[in-house]
Amino acid sequence: MPITTVTRHTIAIQQVHQITLGARSRGLDVPALLWRAGISPALLESPLSRVTQAQYAALILVLRHATRDELWGLCSQPLPIGSFEQCVQLLIRRRTLGEALALGLRHCRLLLSDFVPRLSVHGDTASLALTPRGPNTASLAYAQRAFVFLAYGLASWLVARRIPLSAVDYRPSDDAAADRSCDAVQLFQAPLNASAPTTGWRFERRWLALPVVQNAQSLREFMQQAPASLLVKYRDQTSVTESIRRILRHHLAGELPSLEALGRQLAVTPQTLRRRLADEGQGFRAIKDDLRRDAAIEYLARQDFTLLEIAQRLGFSEASTFHRAFKHWTGVAPGEYRQTRLRPG
Repeated sequence: MPITTVTRHTIAIQQVHQITLGARSRGLDVPALLWRAGISPALLESPLSRVTQAQYAALILVLRHATRDELWGLCSQPLPIGSFEQCVQLLIRRRTLGEALALGLRHCRLLLSDFVPRLSVHGDTASLALTPRGPNTASLAYAQRAFVFLAYGLASWLVARRIPLSAVDYRPSDDAAADRSCDAVQLFQAPLNASAPTTGWRFERRWLALPVVQNAQSLREFMQQAPASLLVKYRDQTSVTESIRRILRHHLAGELPSLEALGRQLAVTPQTLRRRLADEGQGFRAIKDDLRRDAAIEYLARQDFTLLEIAQRLGFSEASTFHRAFKHWTGVAPGEYRQTRLRPG
């Protein structure tokens, strides 16, 4: 039975809660905005539920249009529509990544009033850090985290390669629950310091010398694909976690390979594989569950598969077993989740 889904990583519903904080504070009809992005507001009631990357990217565009703000109403003053593209137009004219980052952050400091983004170099380490000018409310904390994620995606795009990060720093917000539910490790694929004095990321200084390789033509293509391209384009496909996901993806309909079998395929011992997974903050069982969950969400978005067919494609012999597993993963039953994808009427 062929596997037709690409099985991309899904996004925690807490990210949807947080990105809509600005719209809520401005009195906008958030449920209507969610429907426009293909997300049922009912999913917000289940803390374990997830959305696809396509849904989240669509929500970014919907919020951008509704708030007329490049940061979706999360800050005290809007970031004017078009300011992101204007900034990128300046950066592609710079010679190196270091020059581009310095210019881009200087440009952003003219537009942002709630936090100050700066690039600094100490020894062999370079860092991007955002210093807030006031209380770190939940909405402002998410605005800063979104800013550093977009900055990282943009920096990687400018040099056409993933820039390895040594660490990601998150300053705690006033909302402890939101801090606990972040996807930073998965997004940046780097260790997270969740109690830092500033929000940002750190990397080796030598990457600042990388040449900027983008131009006006590639900028047009980039803007057509953003923000969806920033979510996946520069994920580290060489990590052990991603390598295992790719192998397992081809065996979802049957019995998944054991850790020993994967070790033989990757030419490492099971002990080494466990150690490398631990270094990436992952466990083998969690990878299998997350992969099946993400694949199930992708399949449930399609109306051409019955629940029994989806169960079989995920290696479950009975629909009832799949039903229990999916409810354990997401907090909702698969039939209920599928209905939330369909707007009444």
